[in-house]
Amino acid sequence: MEWITTEKEKKTWELKEILAEDAPGKRACVCGAVQRIRDMGEITFVILRKRDGILQTVFERGNGPDPSVLSKEACVQISGVIRAETRAPGGRELYADGLRILSRPDEPMPIAVSGKQSGASLETRLDLRPLSLRGLRERARFKIQEGVARAFREYLQAEGFTEIHTPKIGARGAEGGANLFRLEYFHRPAVLAQSPQFYKQMMAAVFERVMEIGPVFRAEKHNTRRHLNEYVSLDLEMAYLTDFTDLMRLETGYLAYLTRLLSAEYAPELALLGVTLPQTDRIPAVRFSEARRLAAEKYGVPIRSPYDLEPDEEQRIGRYFQEECGADFVFVTHYPSRKRPFYTMPSPEDPEVTESFDLLFRGMEVTTGGQRIHDWKMLTERIAARGMDTEGMEAYLSAFRHGMPPHGGLGIGLERMTMQLLGEENVREVSLFPRDQRRLTP
Repeated sequence: MEWITTEKEKKTWELKEILAEDAPGKRACVCGAVQRIRDMGEITFVILRKRDGILQTVFERGNGPDPSVLSKEACVQISGVIRAETRAPGGRELYADGLRILSRPDEPMPIAVSGKQSGASLETRLDLRPLSLRGLRERARFKIQEGVARAFREYLQAEGFTEIHTPKIGARGAEGGANLFRLEYFHRPAVLAQSPQFYKQMMAAVFERVMEIGPVFRAEKHNTRRHLNEYVSLDLEMAYLTDFTDLMRLETGYLAYLTRLLSAEYAPELALLGVTLPQTDRIPAVRFSEARRLAAEKYGVPIRSPYDLEPDEEQRIGRYFQEECGADFVFVTHYPSRKRPFYTMPSPEDPEVTESFDLLFRGMEVTTGGQRIHDWKMLTERIAARGMDTEGMEAYLSAFRHGMPPHGGLGIGLERMTMQLLGEENVREVSLFPRDQRRLTP
């Protein structure tokens, strides 16, 4: 019998250890995938791809293992002595005296993953996603996306939020409308969750402050650069609001924390992608009607839909506040009641508008939030006024019948936030395996 403990013998080195100040002169053994091979005659450089960057290894002809047996994407273990070299990535290289091949590719890669650009179209890169993601630039996008979600969790936990995990199969949708993926659930009709809205509201009466990071599903027949049929939503709900501006202040705090975290711990990825982080110390807030008027007057474009913002209108509003205030973000508040869900709190000054907001980031909506109706009578009256069927909502409504605190929340689209942060043109670039009308694989 053998006992397994937490103690482990150091067998291989990670990149951060090789880049340490005292590393030169030490022996190391490193595992990685061959990213690139440069045969210079007497010397061959083999660039290894590690989980946190690349490492240059050096093979000298006639002195140690023969690198000619290697090919791109072979997984190897290389041992040698660490040397300082200013021309090498990170200022370090490994002078190789040992080589072990762990696996070999059966055929060449159908897509280039080294260099700045693969040269392949987005559709080709998505078709070959498990391979194209090996590229450093592709991979860096998702490291930064990790930071976006990580910052959300860390900041909210510090603010007293409890992380919850809600069902993704339910009896009915939370947002209304027909954009539901319907399925059979043991001979009963069911739907994939459009949002965790009902559950996070109910949990606001339990934990007061809750958050969740999880997938949501929208059966919308769109084919745009900003939509997916499955995406990741960063959701929160908090009880005992003073008013809905508490939510905007909370999100501003999250965004400030996010930029600090990315600057401190994701600098290599930001540099590789040439990302300039947005200003997050303060964000302007403007009413829906005023934002539209300002953009329409400045750019001479008439207002069309009276109840919602069209994508080009979002772009103009974002442009206006960038030019006039130097702001990358803008909160657009007090949306008309007609375009907000039934549970959104109407404004006490004007019931035709709501205590709600969208956050635009460089001209695109990345967040929707607001205060919710917490009074059972008001909530049921709103449901009746819209002619809605309450079947499947019994547990949700029961929570309100037995008392709910004033509360509100928001949802942030992880892929859209990442897209705008990185300046990408298509949201599919920042979805690991995007799902749209056409894609069910890979």
